[in-house]
Amino acid sequence: MIDRRIKFRHIQCFVEIARERSLKTAAEKLFLTQPAMSKTLKELEEIVGTTLMRRSRSGVVLTRPGEVFLHFAQMSIASLQQGLDGIELEGRRQKDKLSVGALPSVAAHLMPLVVTEFARLAPNALLRILDGPHGYLTERLRLGELDLVIGRIGPSDTMQGISFTQLYDEQVVFVVRPGHPLLSDPDLRRVADWPVIYPPAGAAIRPLVEQFLIANGVGEFPNRLETVSGAFGRVYTRQSDCIWIISRGVVAKEIAEGRLVALPFRTELTQGPVGLMTRPDHPETPVRQLFALAVTNVLAGKSAHMT
Repeated sequence: MIDRRIKFRHIQCFVEIARERSLKTAAEKLFLTQPAMSKTLKELEEIVGTTLMRRSRSGVVLTRPGEVFLHFAQMSIASLQQGLDGIELEGRRQKDKLSVGALPSVAAHLMPLVVTEFARLAPNALLRILDGPHGYLTERLRLGELDLVIGRIGPSDTMQGISFTQLYDEQVVFVVRPGHPLLSDPDLRRVADWPVIYPPAGAAIRPLVEQFLIANGVGEFPNRLETVSGAFGRVYTRQSDCIWIISRGVVAKEIAEGRLVALPFRTELTQGPVGLMTRPDHPETPVRQLFALAVTNVLAGKSAHMT
């Protein structure tokens, strides 16, 4: 039986501190003072009889019991949110809602076609799309803010508690503007001679790119800019001599239309699966099944473009 002393404020404060890794930031997010947050956390730890968090120079760190408790605390908040959403939908008789997270390569290459197909299959559904880096989207999925995420599979530590259904494989490419000096003599070792747009820490392709460079004896790039912004990458690459390291799906349209050119490097080592990510504890819904069908239909019609 749940200890009646545990209140929702205990769970909410604990989850927010764990998410932000900072007592101060979590307090600001919840519009509370730091002493109030500390007191609430201390009350929770006294109730459960163990230390859930420790402070360090880098911020707040979960203990092993804290990691276990966080998993179920997040599930509880997500379930409560689903219940509230259900009441709202019933009360207002709103359309079915589906919140989808899309990694950059999927948002640019696949989602426009999927949205069109989904609108045909579920004309009365309300679709919400959120794009961003892998870690950000998977965290939103765990918290119940997203129903599913579509994109590259990430490192094992970012996939805990998430189910992955593979759809296709995708490689990383090095792209430049037409007429770039490196096109006349493509050499991976010369990439460092120009500015490089590089995947930031937390991006699904970052480990693959690092492995590829190590395997080819290439060190760090001294002049690099880290971002997952496709909008920035497209404009900056076309207006400068920078070299953009990015998933092919992000720039497939630009490559096909000749606005960007892929350097002829053998990047098979960066190939990785793209698929649908869901929470195993999140019950399947008709609207989510229709979205998965829309993705399947689109891929069946454009499988030749997925390599």
